Amino acid sequence: MAETPARGIAVSTVGLVVAGLICQEVGAAVAVTVFPQVGSTGMVALRLFFSAVVLLIVFRPRLRGRTRADWLTVVAFGLVLATMNTLFYAALNYLHLGVTLTFEILGPLILSVVISRRASSWLWAVLAFGGVALLARGGFTDLDPLGVVLALGAGAMWVGYILLAGRTGQHFSRLDGLAIAMAIGAIVTVPFGVATAGAAIFRPEVLLFGFAVALLSSAIPYGLELLALRRMPASTFSILLSLAPGLAAVAGYVILGQTLEPLDAAAIALVVIASMGAVRAASRRPAPEPLEPLA
Repeated sequence: MAETPARGIAVSTVGLVVAGLICQEVGAAVAVTVFPQVGSTGMVALRLFFSAVVLLIVFRPRLRGRTRADWLTVVAFGLVLATMNTLFYAALNYLHLGVTLTFEILGPLILSVVISRRASSWLWAVLAFGGVALLARGGFTDLDPLGVVLALGAGAMWVGYILLAGRTGQHFSRLDGLAIAMAIGAIVTVPFGVATAGAAIFRPEVLLFGFAVALLSSAIPYGLELLALRRMPASTFSILLSLAPGLAAVAGYVILGQTLEPLDAAAIALVVIASMGAVRAASRRPAPEPLEPLA
């Protein structure tokens, strides 16, 4: 049976989102391989710096004529962006990639439940926390409590990112606001990255890896997600983003050799399913969803 044009477009659009997610998780896994040389803070600085350079060159955002509200919004967005990435990369020092993202995604999941205000959404929340309980069945000491706290902190910042992304989109066209916010994040993190990594951060091979991570984790996914968002509802896009922990677990296994026990994989799957259900429930409300591509 021949595939209809509408279905072909839908499949190709889903492919764009999934390809963007794969790039992001591969980028995160590649970043971990550079930790021994520059540390997690140095890697964050490299990613944000090169991401800012690429976005500023491509979009050339207008800086003059901006209002005080514009600058307050984009500065807050940049600070949240920097903090979210710093906490996430720091958590990767203690937890597997898939596990880290599983804890981080609890922030957006809780936001979806709150936005939905539907009784069924709380069932998805219970399922998600059941997955987390399964993941920590031996106690959080087996996972490393500091890593868990850092990942949950990144999740809280992800909520702030989602909310501020919506506001930034109201003040700036295209990805101008994101480009400026990325530059602000780089300005904040680069001094710390240089201080902690030292001269190693300027090695050509390290800079090359930093540029590759910026492309994989930011530039390429943003481009693919923007194309996808033009042809699919934000709610569908959000559901697909819920696949991130599963894809992160695969990237961690393939690139970093991070293996998971069957129960750990089942726990991650529960959180992924719960995230999809919660976002779907939230999308049934008439109010628009303040969503932007992931950082």
